[in-house]
Amino acid sequence: MRLAAFTAGGRDAIGVVRDAAVVDLSADPSLPHTIEELLERGADALARAHAVAQTGEAIPLERVRLRAPVTSPRKFLAIAANYQSHIDEVLATNPNYIPPTDQRWFNKQVTSINGPYDAILMPPESNELDYEAELAIIIGRRCRRVPLEAAPSVIGGFTVCNDVSARDWQRRSPTIMLGKSFDTHGPLGPWLVTPDELGDPHDLEITCTVNGELRQRGSTAEMINNCYEQIVYLSTVFTLEPGDVLATGTPAGTGLARKPPRLLRAGDIVRCEIERIGAIQAVIQPESVSAQPWT
Repeated sequence: MRLAAFTAGGRDAIGVVRDAAVVDLSADPSLPHTIEELLERGADALARAHAVAQTGEAIPLERVRLRAPVTSPRKFLAIAANYQSHIDEVLATNPNYIPPTDQRWFNKQVTSINGPYDAILMPPESNELDYEAELAIIIGRRCRRVPLEAAPSVIGGFTVCNDVSARDWQRRSPTIMLGKSFDTHGPLGPWLVTPDELGDPHDLEITCTVNGELRQRGSTAEMINNCYEQIVYLSTVFTLEPGDVLATGTPAGTGLARKPPRLLRAGDIVRCEIERIGAIQAVIQPESVSAQPWT
């Protein structure tokens, strides 16, 4: 299934995408109103959602506003330097860079989550905004110390992520969290694709264009640590919960690593696409900062 969170007629709902339409799952009042809750309820709830999708009324996608498939996960984590091509391009611009020998994870604040087609805000405090097209895992069940052979079973689905990065703020923090967590800098979508529909997550083309110009093209087959190894590693330390987002790394072609750098500017249109999932797209918009000292 392709599970979507959407707004239609001023009402938030979740549904199953079928062709160019979405079936509203609120037709079954026993089903929850968020994808996180749907995943948490397990196989029975997913089966009911699938049944509703076969007979429910379909709303054309052009009549709804798609939202991020998960909006309030407990964790939004991302792995650094998980594609050799990206490591190589960083080394070409920074010979002093030391690639990780183990999985290196950082936190993206959940308030960075943005809709698949909503504007990405360029804060006035940064002038080094960059893009990173990534496959994101959405955890489907509560789990801890997951063995490798069981890792596929804890995945609720996959979606597209743009790990938007304020490179200047990234350099200011050894954990790089600050440069990864500005509001709107975690677009997700356009929907969640369940594992049974997606198939092998390690054989997907991943691309990013800026204003129609191809900037990134790679394959998830390039991952140094695959999706299942990432789950094993993280769950050794802490419990993963339904709705948690794990961004799995980006291939070469990032703006900062280009010669000269090709960073994002106001008005740019960034499109990230992954085979068998779909695409997210956003315009870069200057953030309007009020004269008020805080809001």
